[in-house]
Amino acid sequence: MPRATPRALVLAGRARYGDPWHDHAATSHGVALELQSAGFTVDVRSTFPDALAGLTPDDLLVVNSGLGPAEDDDAPWRPLHEAVRDHAAADGPVLALHQSTMTFRDSPWWSDVIGGHWVDGTSWHPPQAEHTFDVAPSHPVTEGLGPLVVDDERYTDLVVAPAVRPLVTHDEGGTTHPVVWLAPSRRAVYDGLGHDLGSYRTPARAALLRREARWLVRLPPA
Repeated sequence: MPRATPRALVLAGRARYGDPWHDHAATSHGVALELQSAGFTVDVRSTFPDALAGLTPDDLLVVNSGLGPAEDDDAPWRPLHEAVRDHAAADGPVLALHQSTMTFRDSPWWSDVIGGHWVDGTSWHPPQAEHTFDVAPSHPVTEGLGPLVVDDERYTDLVVAPAVRPLVTHDEGGTTHPVVWLAPSRRAVYDGLGHDLGSYRTPARAALLRREARWLVRLPPA
């Protein structure tokens, strides 16, 4: 039974999970505003080892972090990775955004949670530009969404688990690449859009985010 007022925790990248290409503070704030408009109570926390304290399996975990310099030891971060793993294993909902395919490389579990990851030297993206993305309409997240035209990056040649279910794709070089997918055997969605705040200010893209979040906590689209 879904909670009457769902809760979400937005994890904003900093330090080893920040990067020079993404404004994690701004986009996390934009994500939080959209989740609030979708009926969520929202906390935004930066990536610290204890950032998931108090998270319950009913809460939506939104990961909006990247890959920065790992100038400290890995060991203090293991509790964070274990908390993410345990949340997903308990059927807790996870929404991973854009650059999160690069994050948590020091975790042995993250790629399995979301169903894919970025590989340096293989994965890439064309220059950011307005693009019409292909939407599979046969799922509650995307049904009736309409055309998805967004000025955003198009991540390409990610390593993706064969069993993911793509909901949004783009074509590059004659190949179809998943942009939004459902992770196999998890209550998790990866959404590859969201490079900057402008993406979240695009109505159709913002609607997609709200739909993903509500579906993950077993609520109908608002």
